[in-house]
Amino acid sequence: MFSGIIEEFATVVAIKKDRENIDFTLKCSFTSELKIDQSVAHNGVCLTVVAIDGDCYVVTAMKETLLRSNLGLLHVGDKVNVERSMLMNGRLDGHIVQGHVDQTAVCTAREDADGSTYFTFEYAENREMARHGYFTVDKGSVTVNGVSLTVCNPTINTFQVAIIPYTMEHTNFQDIEVGSTVNIEFDILGKYIARLSQIEK
Repeated sequence: MFSGIIEEFATVVAIKKDRENIDFTLKCSFTSELKIDQSVAHNGVCLTVVAIDGDCYVVTAMKETLLRSNLGLLHVGDKVNVERSMLMNGRLDGHIVQGHVDQTAVCTAREDADGSTYFTFEYAENREMARHGYFTVDKGSVTVNGVSLTVCNPTINTFQVAIIPYTMEHTNFQDIEVGSTVNIEFDILGKYIARLSQIEK
């Protein structure tokens, strides 16, 4: 379980394909605090630490993860938003994030807002998935590349988010341009409510 509050970005230092899986080696400041089998969110995807070597660690992404996320598009040198699992005795500063990316979206606009920056994202329209809670609502929560954000101006398959300078500086939003692919996780509360409404019918 995560909160969507990014600790920092890790740098990809090696990528190794293993049949249908990909092993990613990453470097970040808290590698020395990690343990084997620990969960870390990478661009919002929960992955398990499988090896640690000095200031680098390795995680494995399987085929299903690669199909649903942007991890398969990573290259050596890319920055990845990372967050360790949430401590249960702390404040929930973002929102409940599972680390189970639902799908990807594409940035269609990036606009300066006199200090902040508005990003517009578009995802594949699927009305059946929407019936099960895979959608955004105005002022609701959404996770983009692991970052907990508030939705603005949602449509059937688009939404906007506003990024403050601090978030821009400390996450890989600084690298997102029109055409960039990001990971999105819809709010789990919306999924449960949608599921409950289906059962009650």
